[in-house]
Amino acid sequence: MTPARVVIQTGDFNLANEIAALHASDKRVGAVCSFVGTVRDRNDGSAVKTMELEHYPGMTEKAIEAMVDEAFKRFDIFGARVIHRIGLLQPLDQVVMVAVTSAHRGESFQACEFLMDYLKTQAPFWKKEDTPEGARWVDARSSDDAALKRWGIDAPNV
Repeated sequence: MTPARVVIQTGDFNLANEIAALHASDKRVGAVCSFVGTVRDRNDGSAVKTMELEHYPGMTEKAIEAMVDEAFKRFDIFGARVIHRIGLLQPLDQVVMVAVTSAHRGESFQACEFLMDYLKTQAPFWKKEDTPEGARWVDARSSDDAALKRWGIDAPNV
């Protein structure tokens, strides 16, 4: 059974298991590229005790599915999987995983980076950090918009 391309969940994930499931029985695969993002203990000069992620069920998955569809149009890839966690997370917790398979490393690297740039700016998630100064919502970064622009996408942060 092929794993779902997009999963939003509260629980952690195992990168090795996810990659194995992504390219199981696909003998065309010559490259797998993955990225795992984790919660940092500092942001914008403040310590981060916890980070809470919220989303709109259904809308978030649909938006990320469209991003994966776009990656398949742009790059010669065989498979892609995005897992994004929601809920209350601690520093060092895994937050997001993007994994891509292809025949050669270049396409996998590019598609993986494309998906992360797209996710950072266009996925409908809201992040709130708990800091010693109190809780604060995390604002979008202009550097994330710039990263997306290099792929020819000029879209404001969500």
